Formats: sequence, structure tokens, C-alpha cells
Amino acid sequence: MPELNIVLVEPEIPQNTGNIARTCAATGARLHIVKPMGFAIDDKKLKRAGLDYWYLLDITYYENLSDFFERTKGGTYYYFSTKAPQKYTDIHYPDSVYIVFGKETKGLPEKLLYDNPDTTVRIPMISEARSLNLSNSAAIAVYEILRQWDYPHLLSHGQLRDYRWE
Repeated sequence: MPELNIVLVEPEIPQNTGNIARTCAATGARLHIVKPMGFAIDDKKLKRAGLDYWYLLDITYYENLSDFFERTKGGTYYYFSTKAPQKYTDIHYPDSVYIVFGKETKGLPEKLLYDNPDTTVRIPMISEARSLNLSNSAAIAVYEILRQWDYPHLLSHGQLRDYRWE
């Protein structure tokens, strides 16, 4: 069964983390948070952004990036960055993957990106834009991967309350 893992390295804005947590809950992705964080996990803004989906989350915390790589050794990692040499849609994502996002103000460490050019990817945007919002970037990445996997275990149709589709 495919396993999608979203990794936030040193997230700074609670609303972004809450929105990403909600995306994880809605898609069955696992959330990994690498400390330090720019907020407390009980932050009201974090909880509000995730709404009432916290019970659906599979979340793991790490003390630092070294701890993360040690505890997920052998994983396949893709690094999302505005500095990447290729588009995120150029990749065929394997059935078990970690998609890694950096902090809102600085992104991922450049040494990490330099050491992994084949797995560092970019979401295209105009040159004048510095970056997309972190939670929007995570959602774009998650749904591209799920599209490639044909949305395993996700409902692909909905129903109206007062009408029936024919």
C-alpha cells in the first residue's frame, strides 16, 4: 500500500502547519515535524486551522534534521524548494515517499539541496514571486502524488443531500 509522508522542517507559522495537518487527515498522509518549531503545539491558531481532524492524524516529532534522517533511514525523499533544478511534475513518485518542506522564511538548508539535485523539485511560478504559501505548496505536492497513484483509498465521488445523480 502506498505511503505518503509530509515532512515540515522547523515550521514557523501555526496556521500553515494546521492547514497541512488537515490535508494529511483528509488524504491519509503521515505528518512529520522536525523541531524547533516557531510555536507551541497547543497554539490555538494551529488547532483552529486543523479544525476537528486531529484524531485522524498520524504525526511524529523529531528533535532535529539528523534525528529525522536517522529514524527514517532508507526512505525516499523529495525536497521542495524554490531553488530546485526541476519541476515537481517531472518526477514519478514511488509508492512510499517523504516530501520535505523547509521553514517559511528560509526554506531547506542549501547544503541538503546541493547534495540531492536529482530529488530536489520546484513548483513553477513567475520570477517576481518569492514563493508560494507553505500549506498551498504541500497541498499541490500531495495531490500530484496522489493523482499519480490514482488516489488510493480516497473517495472519488460525492453525493448531494437533497438530490440524486442519475
